[in-house]
Amino acid sequence: MYKPHYHSWTYRPFFTKLLHWEYWPFSIVYFPAFFYYLWLCVKARSLWFFNAANPGIETGGMLGESKTPILAMLPDEYKPKTIHVEPHNTFDETKAALLQANIIYPLIAKPDRGERGLMVEKITNDEALSAYIQKIPFPFLIQEYVTLKEELGVLFYMLPGEEKGNIISVVMKEFLKAKGNGKSTLKELIEENPRALLHWQKLERKFGHRFDEVIPLNEEIELESIGNHVRGTKFINANNIIDEQLNRVFSDITRQLDGVYYCRFDLRCSSIKELKQGKHIRIVEINGVGAEPAHIYDPDYRIMDAWRSIFKAWDIIYKIATINHRNGIPYMTTKDVVRQWKKVKMYRNISAE
Repeated sequence: MYKPHYHSWTYRPFFTKLLHWEYWPFSIVYFPAFFYYLWLCVKARSLWFFNAANPGIETGGMLGESKTPILAMLPDEYKPKTIHVEPHNTFDETKAALLQANIIYPLIAKPDRGERGLMVEKITNDEALSAYIQKIPFPFLIQEYVTLKEELGVLFYMLPGEEKGNIISVVMKEFLKAKGNGKSTLKELIEENPRALLHWQKLERKFGHRFDEVIPLNEEIELESIGNHVRGTKFINANNIIDEQLNRVFSDITRQLDGVYYCRFDLRCSSIKELKQGKHIRIVEINGVGAEPAHIYDPDYRIMDAWRSIFKAWDIIYKIATINHRNGIPYMTTKDVVRQWKKVKMYRNISAE
């Protein structure tokens, strides 16, 4: 087993996580927001008011909602090719469904109810697909692997009754890669990247057979193909691209999502220019009120600014939810939350096995 060489003490995973708040545990980052949330609960007279912000999404998109009905609301021009697979479906049945949907390798498989990149995998052949089917005991989705150049997360809201909404967060995603210089081995390139060192064991399992290989000048090796922060993707604040043109694009899309007023579109597009024209966009996932303003995880973003962004997001959720509640949308009960939490906990426990 290889052991990484740390170029300085700050490269050690413990100090990387300690000195950069983007790696702090969720409970610490959101600790101040918890008290603000309680204040909003008092004003709403409900602990679970958030579901009313998105009556078209199960629990408003906070607790283990199914992705299938949400994606179904999207116009076809924005949807990647997708199939839904049940646990009882065999490999042959799944392959037949892929053939009918014209989905070829590589492809993306992910739980129908999942979070933070859990059990999301890029699959490149029959053997890997068969292994995935055997290990996942609950419904999952298979999507075509979208190769459009840019990957972004766009957090958008629209007040009930209005025709136009606003974007409050845009994050661009920079995948974890190693770029060759013609001199260093892959192992050395990984050792020079503190972000990659956080995933040393996984990278060793995946690329250990290539660790002694010298990577040619400017050749890039994608170390992680899933654009999730917890899997090494660098999040970059791209709020500077927000303008009226971009707001119109997402207002047009959101008006076609029945009962959805607050969500983050995780998407790929060919360019920012075409994104603003509403062209060549593939929305791979829509997250509801549980979606964060992900631009806050930019390495240069200050924790105080992150808290302000989180508070602003919850202000918007509260405003939408209370408007919908006055219009007859009920808040969830504690019984509803307990029932859903048991379901979410079951999925998490199975995924961790």
